[in-house]
Amino acid sequence: MLSLIDRIENVAENPHGRITFANGDDLATIGWPELHVEARSAAAALQARGIRPGDHVALIGPTTRRLVTAIQATWLTGAALVTMPLPMRMGALDQFIAQTRARIHRSDTKVVVIDDELAAFIERVDDDPPFVTLSELFAVGGPTSGDYVRPDIDPDALAVLQFTSGSTSEPKGVMLSHRAICNNLDGAWAAASISHDDVIVSWLPLYHDMGLVGLLTIPMTFGCTLVQGAPQDFLARPIRWMRWITEFGGTGTAGPNFSYALAARALRRTEEEIDLSTMEVWLNGAEPVDADTFRAFFEAGERFGLDPAGAFPAFGMAEVCIAGCFPERGAGLTTDWVDRAALESDHKALPAEPGAEGATELVQLGTPVPGLEISITDTQTGQECGDREVGELRITGNSLTSGYYRQPEETEELIIDGWLHTGDLAYTVDGQLVVCGRIKDVIIIGGRNVYPQDIEKVAGEVHGVRPGNVIAFGTDGRHGAQNIIVVAEARADDLESLARSVTREVNDSVGVPPKEVVLVEPGTVPKTSSGKLQRSACRAQYGAGELARL
Repeated sequence: MLSLIDRIENVAENPHGRITFANGDDLATIGWPELHVEARSAAAALQARGIRPGDHVALIGPTTRRLVTAIQATWLTGAALVTMPLPMRMGALDQFIAQTRARIHRSDTKVVVIDDELAAFIERVDDDPPFVTLSELFAVGGPTSGDYVRPDIDPDALAVLQFTSGSTSEPKGVMLSHRAICNNLDGAWAAASISHDDVIVSWLPLYHDMGLVGLLTIPMTFGCTLVQGAPQDFLARPIRWMRWITEFGGTGTAGPNFSYALAARALRRTEEEIDLSTMEVWLNGAEPVDADTFRAFFEAGERFGLDPAGAFPAFGMAEVCIAGCFPERGAGLTTDWVDRAALESDHKALPAEPGAEGATELVQLGTPVPGLEISITDTQTGQECGDREVGELRITGNSLTSGYYRQPEETEELIIDGWLHTGDLAYTVDGQLVVCGRIKDVIIIGGRNVYPQDIEKVAGEVHGVRPGNVIAFGTDGRHGAQNIIVVAEARADDLESLARSVTREVNDSVGVPPKEVVLVEPGTVPKTSSGKLQRSACRAQYGAGELARL
């Protein structure tokens, strides 16, 4: 079955598992068949508003039962789901509204389904498509499940238009077909050894590919149990993530680096009876996965039965639907210590003694999921690299995007001769993928490729700097060389002393001092909707003098 409709209907007819909606500390559980009946009614309501196969439906709203049901309803009509991010901060509301309207028009959306509370902020203007609130879509007395007309669906039709998170450029609309998504879900199911008995726990946003395709769609289309929380509830009280796992016997979950750091702090402080012994998969798909942060989380959870064998560092991206490379379930965290000088200057990952001076630790991310194949190629010659040789990561297989929506030039640069050019610098060791960083983010100094995450990590460890809220980038200097700029959110009285400390630590770590350390107000370092650092946006703000300097 290569359409999401077929798979959704199969789960409704042959039920496995259920879905629990966590709203703060309130919990409500229903079966997938019950949600499917509600989705059929909502799909009929969309059809009554003229939605047909091939149309685009935009969804805007926080994670709720109605939003999840509307996602399924959109697919049931044969329309493509257009995911719309929510604002990271209320102070960025004007920017959020402008970006949302631009994405609505860029994606040729036919109707916008919006949460009732957000509707008060985003007023429809003359050239916008029709807006319908979730309350209107699920109104009593409206179309019922019996009014739904099942469409014929082409597996190669568009199912999701996923905007990239824009960590290095303006967000692009990644086109994902039913066939590609189903192929990738099959690959992830097999690679992670998922079964109908698994209990997946998620608070990840549903406007991002990991939350939408990775953690929601697998249970919805295979039929296992899902506990679906909301990002705002996790961020307000990170211990809730651990509570949900305890109450429902969670076996698998996912999150980026910062979520594991928050969870570790919550576990150290809590006196609650938390039981994490059922957990087998803690997926971390951050860019990059930070080994120290991940290990600290498992150390904090040891007294609650947390098994470090559950560490599951992975590689994924929207352009392959989500799942790229997975480790073996139960293998735990494996890392590769390499000589930093050789990595930066010779583009080779030469083994080094763990913890030795001049050595750096990188996380191994497993092997390609079934259906995908990877290749590391020299960025200058295009020749395939050998083991431990750094080049660009390229991917081919059965779950690639068909390209960027209405951006033919960018699509031609993305996919060449069937290979997707990721823009990531990487190497392989014993068949496992290791990602070094983004090509566009690398700072070139004296022939060295200095990776910004190395600078960001050491700067974030300086007392007074907010960890995870540091961006490093290069600016053009004299004679074609680049200068290092460090932008860091800070809480300190003596800013000059803090800047000197950052400069000293960066110089000691990478051998080059930053030209400038810019300390900015908390909450102002630019990030994507999924929480990734936006280095290119930060560079642009720096050049325009728009940073909120302290």
